[in-house]
Amino acid sequence: MFIPKRVIFEENALNYELGKNLLKRFKNENIDILYSKNGRITGIPGKDNRQMYIEGKNTLVVGVRKTLNFESCKPSAHYQLPIVSGCMGMCEYCYLNTQMGKKPYIKIHANIEEILDKAGEYIESRKPEITIFEGAATSDPIPVETYSEALKKSIEYFGENQNSLFRFVTKYTDVDDLLNLKHNGRTTIRFSINTKDVITRFEHRTPSLEERLKAAKKIGESGYNLGFIIAPVFIYPSWEKDYYDVLENIYDNFKGINLKFEVISHRFTKRAKENILTIYSNTLLPMEEELRKFKFGQFGYGKYIYKDEELNYMKDFFKKNIIKLFGEESINYII
Repeated sequence: MFIPKRVIFEENALNYELGKNLLKRFKNENIDILYSKNGRITGIPGKDNRQMYIEGKNTLVVGVRKTLNFESCKPSAHYQLPIVSGCMGMCEYCYLNTQMGKKPYIKIHANIEEILDKAGEYIESRKPEITIFEGAATSDPIPVETYSEALKKSIEYFGENQNSLFRFVTKYTDVDDLLNLKHNGRTTIRFSINTKDVITRFEHRTPSLEERLKAAKKIGESGYNLGFIIAPVFIYPSWEKDYYDVLENIYDNFKGINLKFEVISHRFTKRAKENILTIYSNTLLPMEEELRKFKFGQFGYGKYIYKDEELNYMKDFFKKNIIKLFGEESINYII
């Protein structure tokens, strides 16, 4: 669970029941409370980029989602469901280091019912097709679920709608409040995992692999659709053994549960590299541009990926071993 050092309330959020309840709660917990009248988030301290980053990671904003137009989320879903933005985790490689600015605070929205009503409009406009919503495109919503209840409301909302599906991904383990919800098999929960070495070196302020797998098993046994995102995959001296150990661990502990896998190789942009080095000056992330292949992405900017020979070998490794342990139908994609 995320325990913030400070909470900033947008003034409009106090017009909603959730905003009022959270203000009362945080006052009782003696957490620093600030207010924003114009929606601009100020008051996060820090003398340099690293301090601002760390203080941002310890700040919760309770606001109102003003624009109810949803962003596209292809290819995994049709739309992003904007219930939370930001994440308490401090993963050195995370693309949110680039996307969220110098003060990457976590924000929840007090008008969750309005957001879900808008989702209903998108669903109606696409009938009879199924509309898929992604709840964690720019966030990890689990650590703030105790404050927002956004996942609970979303899971039950989509569980009652035959023309929709919901999915989100997490590294966190506070899932007990989700286990008995009426999801009706319409929500897929994926856990982002990696080798113990990668988690220790790069995924700061996150649970261990064992803790994530324990939480994932609870989710699978509660009837949710369950998946694993193995990402980002790094190629280092013992990578094959380490990643196979992860797959074997899942095989040994998830018998009888249908699983889906997404595998994503490490990549970075020049801008992300600059931001990462500003915050984590001693990072061990492999970001030598001369050892990578430069490729333009679908959004018009370039990124550095592994060279073809390494990437193809990595893809073959995961394809062969996932098929051997879980069957070909368990692979969503390997990139």
